[in-house]
Amino acid sequence: MSTDHPIFARWPAQHPDRIQLFSAPTPNGVKAGIMLEETGLAYEPHRIDIMANESHDPAFLALNPNGKIPAIYDPQGPGGKPLALFESGAILIYLADKSGLFLSADPATRYETIQWVMWQMGGVGPMFGQLGFFHKFAGREYEDKRPRDRYAAESARLLGVLDERLAERTWVMGDDYSIADISLLGWVRNLIGFYEAREIVGFDRFSHVQAWLDRGLARPAVQRGLEVTAA
Repeated sequence: MSTDHPIFARWPAQHPDRIQLFSAPTPNGVKAGIMLEETGLAYEPHRIDIMANESHDPAFLALNPNGKIPAIYDPQGPGGKPLALFESGAILIYLADKSGLFLSADPATRYETIQWVMWQMGGVGPMFGQLGFFHKFAGREYEDKRPRDRYAAESARLLGVLDERLAERTWVMGDDYSIADISLLGWVRNLIGFYEAREIVGFDRFSHVQAWLDRGLARPAVQRGLEVTAA
């Protein structure tokens, strides 16, 4: 298989015939690792140290000009040609199509599932991430608490949407676990774990979300996926 891509000068492939994953154990980063573990597709992980700014290394930027993780390189992409892909939501859809798993072939169900992935990408990720900044990281030193409170309120609203969705469902799409769940698990886990925001969003009132999170984190592939690029 070809390893001509500049990424491999910096992160050599030991198994160039496999999907190459470039990621870190962030809420977005774990999506790709979980999906690869869930599908059983052969892959090789490479940890990108974002704290050392490795996502802005010229070799990584050749793979993802946006300088964010995760990104993948599939030597056997569509038509047998290599494919480089970034954006975690796009990666989930691609791997679902490649494996035939976790995204329904029924058009209506497929688009409804993608709708929830887009909801995570456009709402949950940005809002939870900003709350993390203002609640736990540098933003907590700001005297003006209006930004923190704004993101806390919006995060709580989003959790309410998810809680209502899960009120009579095992998974976001019903009985079938899907990329909608995979897109969300790392973010909800991070919000009440790493971001320490359980109390500020009143998480304990969202009992359906908590039960769903417990089910998701109990999956062996999710447990493995969370550790794929961990230190």
